[in-house]
Parts: sequence; structure tokens; C-alpha cells
Amino acid sequence: MERVLIIEDDELIAELERDYLEANGYETDLAFDGITGEKKAKTEKYDAILLDVMLLGKTGFDVCRELRRSLRLPIIMVTAKKEDIDKIRGLGLGADDYLIKPFSPTELVARVKSHIYIHNLLSSAEKEDEQQETEITYRNLTILPKSRRVYLDKKEVILVNKGFELLLFLAENPNLVFSKDTLFDRVWGMDSLGDAATVTVHINRLRDKMGKIDAENQFIETVWGAGYRFRID
Repeated sequence: MERVLIIEDDELIAELERDYLEANGYETDLAFDGITGEKKAKTEKYDAILLDVMLLGKTGFDVCRELRRSLRLPIIMVTAKKEDIDKIRGLGLGADDYLIKPFSPTELVARVKSHIYIHNLLSSAEKEDEQQETEITYRNLTILPKSRRVYLDKKEVILVNKGFELLLFLAENPNLVFSKDTLFDRVWGMDSLGDAATVTVHINRLRDKMGKIDAENQFIETVWGAGYRFRID
């Protein structure tokens, strides 16, 4: 049974949402403040999240921003605000949809059903692509170039575009040393704005994200006075 997390500080509204979703075959879980809701979303398995904007402890915008760092499931924001700027902000932070109070309960169920269906469809397509594409694997690190995903110890490492491209370039050229200038030209392009210092920032972010999962395996090595290399034994 598909599970929906409802993060809503108004208990009457939360219970109304719960009743309609459960009547339509969904299992639900409730959280009445932002901090609790964020913790539940990170530690339990859900298929979608209904997220109120005005919450105690932590706003829905802040919760959405944090959850998008690691979760790919549908997030539907619910709010009494009608201003376009709030909709744009929520969607810009990674929300998939926006509902304005008061809303029709049947519309709520339809939106949840639609987003879960689309998410499952895309996830299935991604899995098929992953099975068909050639993996780059070193020890406990797996890089999927086509689907642009990285796994370390079977846990996904969420990387921004240039971070992924930098890791992929190094991994495709193991044990070779590249200067910061060369990496900037090869990954960012010679006509890009910025400078080679950007490479150092992204290298540090890569190490930090991967180190949180596996601190022992430092794949990217600094070669002092020369640059960086992706070291394999």
C-alpha cells in the first residue's frame, strides 16, 4: 500500500486529508510541525508528501529545501497563500505541485494519485536505463553515466551537475593527474565564466559528500603542486 506523509499544523485539516486519502486506499502518517515532519520523511519510507507552508518549528519552504537534498519522491505543498511569488518559491525549491486552501478533497486525492503514478513511471524507466547502461565501478563506488547517478556503499550520492561531471571525468581517466586549469577547461569549458578555484570548491564538496558515507575510501587524491587524480589500486 502506498504511503503519504501529511505535514500540517492544523489538526482538523490534517485529519480531513488523512480521511480522504485512506478512503481511497492510501496509508497515511501525520506530523504537526516542520521539524517532526522532516525527521519522519528522512527516516521512514513514503511515496508522497503533503507539506503545509506555515508550520511551527520550521517552515514548509525550509523543509522542502532540506528534503530535496536527498529525496526524489513527490512533494505537494499546501498553503492558504495565493500570491504567485509563494508558488514560484515553493516550486523553485523542488516542490512538484501546489494546492491553495480551501481545496476540494477529491482534487487533493487526484493530485496525489497523479504524482505518485508519474513518479513510479519515471522511476521504472530510470531503472531500465540503469540496467542497460555501462557502469563505472571501483570497489564500493558505482557511477551511472547515462542516468547521472552515483552510489557509494549502495547509498546514492546526490551531486549537482558540475560535481557529477567532474567526478565522471576523473573516474573515466583513473590514476592520471590533471591540473586545476585542465579540469576547469575540460569540465566547465574554456568559454565558461569563473576560474580554476571553482575546481577546488567542487573537489571539496565531492570529498565531503562521499566522506559522509565512507570516510576511508578517498578516491580523489591531491597531488601537491600538480593537481588531482582519481586513484585506484
